[in-house]
Amino acid sequence: MPIELEKKYRIDRKQAGVLATRLEALRAQRANSECEVNTLYSSPGLDLEGAVLRLRRIDKRAILTFKKRFISPSSVKRQLEEETEVEDGDAMERILDRLGFKPSLIYEKRRETWEYHSTEIAIDELPFGWFLEIEGDEADIVAVEQAIGMDDSTAEEATYPALTRKFGKKVDDRIEARFD
Repeated sequence: MPIELEKKYRIDRKQAGVLATRLEALRAQRANSECEVNTLYSSPGLDLEGAVLRLRRIDKRAILTFKKRFISPSSVKRQLEEETEVEDGDAMERILDRLGFKPSLIYEKRRETWEYHSTEIAIDELPFGWFLEIEGDEADIVAVEQAIGMDDSTAEEATYPALTRKFGKKVDDRIEARFD
């Protein structure tokens, strides 16, 4: 069972630049620069389980992901994550619709990622703010926090979907957070 461990921080644009410079100084490997459109689907069964079904589009790629968060007192989030790349994102949307899943939330994200030792570090810009995410084993997350000077920072507990619900706009029967 694949378990994702990550820690997220709310930052600002200036901090994003400083962090990118620190990562380069540490010789972290810049991996990607991508723009994503994330569509979350709802259904009575998913909602009862507290799970998320997401179709992420990056250019012509599409990735279907199922996530279910585990309750934890730690600021490091733990969740089951199953994902697979799908060949045809439009066909996947139609399949989800025919299975009764409806888009309930859409958010866009600009993401810069780096790899440092066994962690993935992402600086994300969303329509409602900037964020830093560190994903890896808990000890490695702590080591990266210290290396980039975030170890005294307060973690952001809310997920991007929760933040989209808070800061997004109602469009028909869903909530959206999109860049203008």
